[in-house]
Amino acid sequence: MFRRALKRLESRWRSYRHRFVPWLVLNLGKNERTLRQVTGRSEDKLVPDEEVSRSLLKLFGALLRTDTAEPAVAALSVSPQAAHDAMFQSMGFSIDRRPSTLPLAGTGVFVTRGFVPKGATVAMYPGTVYQAYEPIFFQSIRNPFVFRCIDGVLIDGHDKGISKVVYKSCSGRDRLGPFLLSDTSWLTASPKNPLAVGQYVNNCSNKQPANVCYQEYDLPDQFPLELRQFLPNVSYSHDTLRPVRCVVLVSLRDIKPGEELLSNYYTIVH
Repeated sequence: MFRRALKRLESRWRSYRHRFVPWLVLNLGKNERTLRQVTGRSEDKLVPDEEVSRSLLKLFGALLRTDTAEPAVAALSVSPQAAHDAMFQSMGFSIDRRPSTLPLAGTGVFVTRGFVPKGATVAMYPGTVYQAYEPIFFQSIRNPFVFRCIDGVLIDGHDKGISKVVYKSCSGRDRLGPFLLSDTSWLTASPKNPLAVGQYVNNCSNKQPANVCYQEYDLPDQFPLELRQFLPNVSYSHDTLRPVRCVVLVSLRDIKPGEELLSNYYTIVH
């Protein structure tokens, strides 16, 4: 009985470690092909922030046009198929969650249609954004979806348990009149923003190198109000002076349909 329990634990760990930040940190030196070295936040930009903004504006605008409802509630009525069609038509590709090709890695993210050119914004990492000083201990317990930014900001991308409750609470708090300022549908099996599956992108391995990388992106003040309803991120504390932190995944090379997205992690060098 103990041996069976140990095997189950080992199996769960092999899956968990593909996203578990402390495990990655301890093994960085052993797995150089999974790393991308940067010297600071400004050096993690594979493409300019303006290009990320253009991609998001293009997709979000297409999502808004898929429904004739009022802008403040349009996100609630976009069907999953319509959302993926809008992504394909506006960006030239679509992605979705499927069982990973990595051994015991659980769910992964794949290009399902079209062609992803190098430098494209391929996915977003959804979740509640915590500053380095804000409490996240209880949310982080047995949580493999906490992403750490270069400056110590954390994004909790777990779509279940207390993490889900916290996100929905913060999202409900941050409204501007009738306008939604964030999207909660990524917490379900059918996100209205098809980019919002970045937390399921697995880390690469020595045998399967990365084809995407993480890039931090602070939402600009001029981002249209009516399109913010598609953003899968919300700040833990209500701070009108601080821009919303987002993390996108950008393609490192051309990616063909059927390929799984695999990321690498940056390490800061001095």
